[in-house]
Amino acid sequence: FWEVISDEHGIDPTGTYHGDSDLQLERISVYYTEATGGKYVPRAVLVDLEPGTMESVRSSAFGMLFQPDNFVFGKSGAGNNWAKGYYTRAPRSSRRKECEGCDCLQGFQLAHSLGRRHRLGLGSLLLSKIRGSTRPNHGLVFCGSVAK
Repeated sequence: FWEVISDEHGIDPTGTYHGDSDLQLERISVYYTEATGGKYVPRAVLVDLEPGTMESVRSSAFGMLFQPDNFVFGKSGAGNNWAKGYYTRAPRSSRRKECEGCDCLQGFQLAHSLGRRHRLGLGSLLLSKIRGSTRPNHGLVFCGSVAK
């Protein structure tokens, strides 16, 4: 997902803008925050109950783009148990910080797995927390993929 978004906005894996379109810069704040030194950082909170998933994101080509504080993960998975995923503690501070950094919050995009019960539980929890803490006109966009 972030490789495609970065390419569309002219952002390389180091967070540097190399695009050639005024439209890219005009829309860059939808997905990125400008950090020090002209670098761009994704407006994203990455959440999983398993730390291994986050490690694979960090070690990917675009892993250095993300703010370290926005990786939120548990110490172990949910054992393929929906209830354990749902009744875990939802990440509030990272989500709130990203929301407060927006000039005009218009919605959320939630990318989640459809193939694992514990991740569906965590996804359900996150959706309920987002719905309960934002105004009704904030849209939700669901992007799903089948887990391997």
